[in-house]
Amino acid sequence: TSEKQKIGETGENIAVKFLMKHGFSVLERNYTKKWGEIDIVAKKGSKLYFIEVKSVSRVTEYEPEENVHPWKIKRLHRAIQTYLLEKNVSDETEWQLDILAVFLDLTTRKAKFRFTENIIL
Repeated sequence: TSEKQKIGETGENIAVKFLMKHGFSVLERNYTKKWGEIDIVAKKGSKLYFIEVKSVSRVTEYEPEENVHPWKIKRLHRAIQTYLLEKNVSDETEWQLDILAVFLDLTTRKAKFRFTENIIL
């Protein structure tokens, strides 16, 4: 496992705790198809949330959300459509794609979050 993968995994684990603390139920993690992966599938109320987690452990010149480019969004959209069909989710069920940026401070072992909701597919 590379350092980048470890940061990503740590960020996802912290993201799950953040979401649960804010009233989400985590239904699935790392839903993977060959055409895309959904980091976290969660539910709050009757709405489904597909959450892409982007984690960074140092200050960068770019925002982590910038790594969710059009190609990545297209792959996420295909994975979401597959998930909805595979799990027989009703057409009436509301859902959205969100990005959760996790800023890890490895020295203080603290994290900050930025939640970008309802990304347009």
